[in-house]
Amino acid sequence: MSEIKVKRFTDRLFENAQEVWGKNHEHPFVQGIGKGTLSKDVFAYYMKQDYAYLIDYSKLFALGVLKSQTLDQMNKFSHILHETLHFEMELHRQYADEFGISREDLEKTEPTPVNLAYTRYMLNTGQNGSLAELVSCLLPCAWDYWEIGKLLKEKYGENLSSNPYKNWVETYSSTEFGQLAIWLIDMMDELAEGKPERELAELEKHFLITSKYEYLFWDMVYNQEDWKV
Repeated sequence: MSEIKVKRFTDRLFENAQEVWGKNHEHPFVQGIGKGTLSKDVFAYYMKQDYAYLIDYSKLFALGVLKSQTLDQMNKFSHILHETLHFEMELHRQYADEFGISREDLEKTEPTPVNLAYTRYMLNTGQNGSLAELVSCLLPCAWDYWEIGKLLKEKYGENLSSNPYKNWVETYSSTEFGQLAIWLIDMMDELAEGKPERELAELEKHFLITSKYEYLFWDMVYNQEDWKV
């Protein structure tokens, strides 16, 4: 007799995000990275805005420590915060240097309206909501970046050696990066367990809104949008 697979809350999130994520995956910025054809000016703009984004994204992990319900959760959030500040952002600086972007350029970057709206939505939810709401906002970025990395490596892997964005694809398709997504997925399921539909719907709303912000972020950097005034 075959086992009946119990549907997890994150299965529901994954299924309901497919329309948005599909647009993320097919965005010309994302496909341009996979093909290696993306303009270096556009990628440089992305690197600077993504650096500004990571500064605020890191604060969400600090909020995770504050809202943790167990010592194990506190340890994990603090570890991810340390890795983001001292490993991922350092890699970002090194990678940016290859494209002629100095640390000073990164540090003085002002977030665009889309970037600011995205991070402020997450920070507001994280500060005023529950741990589950915080994780529902954190999850789309980590999970969909991993999905994109794997997708691009599978689709364009044969030509990756000559791709100027090889390191980007390798980083986000890696098992190491995937471990963050898997941990957040598992935590989301754990925190969602036993919650009434009203609360689950709220978590799904945060997840879908931040997934849409991911699309807006790709679109913003691709068109190099900034403040109009």
